[in-house]
Amino acid sequence: MKAKLLEIIRIELRGRLELLTRSALDAHAAATDPGSKAEGKYDTRSLEASYLAAGQARQVDDLAEAVRVFESVSMRDFAMDEPIEMGALVEVEMRGETSVLLLAPAAGGLVVNLDDQEITLLTPASTLYQNLLGSRAGDFFEELGLLVLEVS
Repeated sequence: MKAKLLEIIRIELRGRLELLTRSALDAHAAATDPGSKAEGKYDTRSLEASYLAAGQARQVDDLAEAVRVFESVSMRDFAMDEPIEMGALVEVEMRGETSVLLLAPAAGGLVVNLDDQEITLLTPASTLYQNLLGSRAGDFFEELGLLVLEVS
């Protein structure tokens, strides 16, 4: 199941990278186009276009890094009684809602679908990721209202 999940993540990331790269190139072209040159001191079109191009270039770099990470990562299956660590697929109940989370090395916040199940990627920058590390199925986090249902 994780091999299929990883392939879905790779496909999604590659698609987003391709789309964002095209958008970043378009933004760069708009920022450097002679037609976007300011026509007066209050005309900020070229400045805004350059900020957009710079921001999109950073996003392209971040996404390209996520693609590189997921091209080489492998994730093992976990036994239900093992402590949670990177690569674990975790089903949780939080305030009455059930969610499936993947503790991933990159692409935090990405949501993918596997067999009609939404899976949200968490990265080490996430507080929830940090809270889940080392916990096990059955653990309850009162401050979060979160119960770990299953680990795989």
